[in-house]
Amino acid sequence: MALGRRKDETQELWVATTDVARSPGHPFYRALNELLREGGFDRWVEKRCGAYYAKGGRRGIPPGVYFRMIFIGYFEGIGSQRGIAWRCSDSLSLREFLGMDATQRTPDHSSLTVIRQRLPIEVFYEVFTFVLELAEKQGFFRGKLAGIDATLLEANAAMKSIVRRDTGDAWKEYVRQLASEEGVEIEDDDDLRRFDKKRKNKKVSNKEWKSATDPDSRIMRMKDGRTHLSYKAEHAIDLETDLAIAAEIYFGDESDGNTIARTARRAQEQVIQIVGQDLLRDVVADKGYHKAQTLVDLGGQGLRSYIPEREEKYERRWTDKPEEQEKAYRANRRRVLGARNKKLQRLRSEYTERSFAHTCETGAGRRSWLHGLEEVRKRHLALVAGRNLGVIMRKVFGFGTPRSMQDLASLFIKLRTVLSCLSRTLRMPSAPSARIGVACAA
Repeated sequence: MALGRRKDETQELWVATTDVARSPGHPFYRALNELLREGGFDRWVEKRCGAYYAKGGRRGIPPGVYFRMIFIGYFEGIGSQRGIAWRCSDSLSLREFLGMDATQRTPDHSSLTVIRQRLPIEVFYEVFTFVLELAEKQGFFRGKLAGIDATLLEANAAMKSIVRRDTGDAWKEYVRQLASEEGVEIEDDDDLRRFDKKRKNKKVSNKEWKSATDPDSRIMRMKDGRTHLSYKAEHAIDLETDLAIAAEIYFGDESDGNTIARTARRAQEQVIQIVGQDLLRDVVADKGYHKAQTLVDLGGQGLRSYIPEREEKYERRWTDKPEEQEKAYRANRRRVLGARNKKLQRLRSEYTERSFAHTCETGAGRRSWLHGLEEVRKRHLALVAGRNLGVIMRKVFGFGTPRSMQDLASLFIKLRTVLSCLSRTLRMPSAPSARIGVACAA
């Protein structure tokens, strides 16, 4: 056999477009493209975004391509825009999903940033609503029962970047000042670290500190015990269909009791826009949301709350509180003590936690690579819209992600192998069990 030689990379090669290798495409992305095509997604989003582009000049990247790349980030589990851009440029099947041939360059990460900053937050809300309208056209949108829960997202900022809100001093300057006030001499950074390690009351407050790189982020303790700058993501999930009907981003230190009414209001607006009337009646949440004024606010929106009470040492006293709070409190207690609440709480725990597992873990949305509350909200809305597309795909085609389809194909191959082995065994004449084992191994 002769020695093979690799072609010179500097030599230009001209190939006819008819000779370029074509990808057979990915069945999942082909089905997803068909779903978006039937809904008229591309023409709709181009018309909606046309006002934010110049009338003349070089044609920009189609908005439909941009949102498809964000959906790819969810389905492929890629959190950063650089990773999404590289994956799209490297895959022929994803190029087909984006509608680009072999002679076109896929958008790079900087182009994704420019498009995201150009489009206002209202466009992302409308894309989110468009996906829910696709579900309504397929006949499985309900919007009567919502489960609400929240989780923390890691901000794209380090604790080392925090500065004082009053003076603007960084952490090292602050500790040096404390050492100077106590009469401790600091010669180098090692002395500074030793002094900082031994001193007491080292807790930091959001009222006194902020991030120099991302002022909207807040210092919070994550579920794994780490202290990190973060945002709060709150989802309202349709407990009958598993669709997210609202996805909001708040400051990390906003309490659950203060944000649930806003999230429920957003969910009501989505339902009204999709079906033409307010069908949402019940809101289910965990005990972290229990607050007397919150129950009043939900009741004022025409919603029945199912929120368990926190464990308290003393009985509540209503002599110094408004009468409406006591009425809302006791009405919520009657509902919570009923048999229906147990079923609703099980559904809430299952569906809301599943939505966070999909968007934050497998969808790589736990870490935000953007700065600012509005930018993080844009990205998260597009991510949850991709998650809703996955729910629609699962209900219509039987699989919700490309990976689940690969698992199904792998299971089919294993099943076919077992059936082939069994058929060969049955065709063989009666033989000892050892011979059957050899046939199956073959």
